[in-house]
Amino acid sequence: MTPARRYRNPDEFPTTQLFLLAIVRLAEPIALTSIFPYAWPLIKRFKIGDEDDASFYAGLLISSFSLAEALMGMYWGGLSDRIGRKPVLLLGCVGTMFSMVMVGFAPNIWVALAGRAIGGFLNGNIGVIQTMVGELVTKPEHEPKAYSIMPFVWSIGTIIGPAIGGTFADPHETFPHMFPKGSLFEEFPYLLPNLICAGMLLLSILLGYFLLEETHPDMQPRVFLPDDTFLSENTPLIETSDAMKRPAVDLRDDNYGTVRGRECDSSGTARSKGQAKRPVGSIFCKRIMAVILALSIFTYHSMTFDHLLPIFFEDDRAANHALSGAIGHLSPFYSPGGLGLSLQSVGMIMAVQGVIALFVQAVIFPIMAERVGVYRLFIFVTVFHPICYLIMPTLLFVPDGLLYPAIYFCLAVRNFFSIIIYPLLLILIKEATPSLTVLGKVNGLAASAGAACRMVAPPIAGYLYAMGKKMDCTALAWYGSTIVAIIGAIQCFQVVRDRTRERSAEDGLRVAASSKPDVDVEE
Repeated sequence: MTPARRYRNPDEFPTTQLFLLAIVRLAEPIALTSIFPYAWPLIKRFKIGDEDDASFYAGLLISSFSLAEALMGMYWGGLSDRIGRKPVLLLGCVGTMFSMVMVGFAPNIWVALAGRAIGGFLNGNIGVIQTMVGELVTKPEHEPKAYSIMPFVWSIGTIIGPAIGGTFADPHETFPHMFPKGSLFEEFPYLLPNLICAGMLLLSILLGYFLLEETHPDMQPRVFLPDDTFLSENTPLIETSDAMKRPAVDLRDDNYGTVRGRECDSSGTARSKGQAKRPVGSIFCKRIMAVILALSIFTYHSMTFDHLLPIFFEDDRAANHALSGAIGHLSPFYSPGGLGLSLQSVGMIMAVQGVIALFVQAVIFPIMAERVGVYRLFIFVTVFHPICYLIMPTLLFVPDGLLYPAIYFCLAVRNFFSIIIYPLLLILIKEATPSLTVLGKVNGLAASAGAACRMVAPPIAGYLYAMGKKMDCTALAWYGSTIVAIIGAIQCFQVVRDRTRERSAEDGLRVAASSKPDVDVEE
């Protein structure tokens, strides 16, 4: 399953393989985001604790997947360095599919938690997919376009996933003629959206198994090796440790996965092999850790937004006189309740949010990345990111006739910052990695750190929301996310700028834009 089957020109944009990787990737965000609209009512159905604490337990349910993923992220990244990216990727899809079915049939919160955790244990796809993109793309001018594809696919998934979860949750109530009383879906009201998502995952597994190619550099055809490498009819198609005079990686070496050619010095700068004074045994250099910390901070406050959004929208709306009193006091610490929207309305709003994210990813990001530059754009969107959370509580005081336009304005502001920053972080991680031979480990570390932040974010945000609701200040949870985003705005200046590589990438982007190549990601 792992060896590459045909020659691919590394100078061309890998349109076909990125398209196939995107198809495999698509089912996962659909599965993971479909639970957001109904996680809160699902917890209420389980009758765990006080009803006001449902937001906290819903956070635990969502974060259990990330907890298990954080524990196993480094393992799956290292395993993909040894056995190949494709087997680990497909196993992650299988684990997620099993998790969806288990949650759908869960009779209590413990089975649901176990199902989410099992899916996380078996899933290392975030780091593996980032690694595969990095191995497919070898030219700096292709990176902004290539690294925007997976967030673009995620945006598509966030359109479909919440729409499925909001539309097909509790089908006995929504479609009583199709799902009558006494049917399986009355006993398990959240089974149907999970089965739909599991079917999509099964399709992605089949497509990935038969069409997706391995990208691991040690599992490529011999045609990728230098021209002066001796070839004969007995030469193996897959390089071994003695295939070249100085192989990049020796599978028998105890230091497999470390860098021979370059290493990170104490300042976090990559040195060439002529400058290297010792073999690299660690990927924990200053430059890599600064980017991973920036990714972790962003992941935390972004996950709090995704968790709080449906709860804030579905929570009961305070009486008009209470809101009028809040406006009269002009106090940012008096914000009772939520917006009182239905589950179906929330599902549709989150689907529209996905459309907004799709537009930002496809249209705005490439233009800004080319004109502003990767590093400067990263600083800009990180510094102004706290605005996304400050404006959300103001929706409580918007007149009913303007509520939906105000919601979509807030979502547009949020997606402008969050959708742009993610591919920039992926590019910066690849730039900070000294060699592709350790890219799987670096991305595995980044995936584990991100999963750890996604694990703690929902319970903390849910707890703050529950505590704020008792104090008539549901904005407390949004203010908590604002503080974390401000910390990220300060920390982002610790990320080291690779001026030489950024100039090369920007020059390549200008050349590509002027030449208008025939091969494009949208083809």
